[in-house]
Amino acid sequence: MSSVILPTAHIMSSAENKVENSSTEEEERGKKRKMSLSSCGVCGSEEAKYRCPSCLTHSCSLPCVKKHKEVSGCSGVRNKTAFVTLSQFDEMALLSDYRFLEDTGRFADGATRDNLVQAPRVTVKSKKLASNARKMNITLRFLPITFSKSRENSTFFLTKEKLFLWHLKLLFPQSSSEFTQRRVSDKQTLKQILTSYIHPTESDPVTRQKLKMYVQARFDHVKVFMKVEGRKANSVRYHELDIEKSLRDNLSYKTLIEYPVLHVVLKDHWKDYPLKGPAKTDKVGQEKETATQVSPSPQRSPTTGETNISRTAQEMEPPPQKKAKRGDEEQEEQEEGEITDSSDEDDKNIPCD
Repeated sequence: MSSVILPTAHIMSSAENKVENSSTEEEERGKKRKMSLSSCGVCGSEEAKYRCPSCLTHSCSLPCVKKHKEVSGCSGVRNKTAFVTLSQFDEMALLSDYRFLEDTGRFADGATRDNLVQAPRVTVKSKKLASNARKMNITLRFLPITFSKSRENSTFFLTKEKLFLWHLKLLFPQSSSEFTQRRVSDKQTLKQILTSYIHPTESDPVTRQKLKMYVQARFDHVKVFMKVEGRKANSVRYHELDIEKSLRDNLSYKTLIEYPVLHVVLKDHWKDYPLKGPAKTDKVGQEKETATQVSPSPQRSPTTGETNISRTAQEMEPPPQKKAKRGDEEQEEQEEGEITDSSDEDDKNIPCD
């Protein structure tokens, strides 16, 4: 009679597996037993099988679930903002919070896009501002009202005084600071405007502390630039403004979008702000080398004996050049990198209110 001896390690592992399986089964049975201990909150006769994610009401079947929603008005949707204790916070709760934040961002973005589509391009106020700015040789353009730059614009025009009170933004790149000033009179000079920021004694102490590099620099080592609008992103150019002149004189014959944005730059960084250069025109034939021309000898006519000087002069005279159209001249004078905007003529037709 042969006896089979099993290894002790195999016996121990099988016993541990049985214990683990039995423990998991007991946990599942405990959950089911806990649910079955409560009766249906709708009919009250059957054992509960389901639980409402919103109000945690127990139900036994689909008809009871529907009846519960009709009677109580419960949506059956889990409250995503309900408080969860730290002991109950698991991976499912974390995933739920993450999806809730995604839905919130998607909803906000959709609402912004809808307003952008329905918003008008210009308003009565913007038409009036553009019309009065045009009388001062300033091209003023506006963004849709859903843009933050359009919403924060506080520019105002005084009709009786014929005065602009500009919404002005000042950028100090060497100190990584920017300031916004409201209702700035266009009669003020740039020097007067900058005095309240970088003057050693007359400026605000808190502002002076932020702009310490500008306060310590000499006033003639500070320049003010303004970006040229209507250019390509890879061809940015700037206007250099005169500090001694008024804001109106500096903005004359320039294009603005909503309001002026001025860059106050120290001397060591002037090279980082390339200026708008003169127009580049390529005219073929102007730079050719001038060769010495030998005039042909006057020929006598065999019949009359007169010299044919007038004929040779006409042959040597270059043909008359046709005058270019106005549109071609403007296209030749356009600087490289500048974007043509056909809305200039359309803005002229805007009625003044």
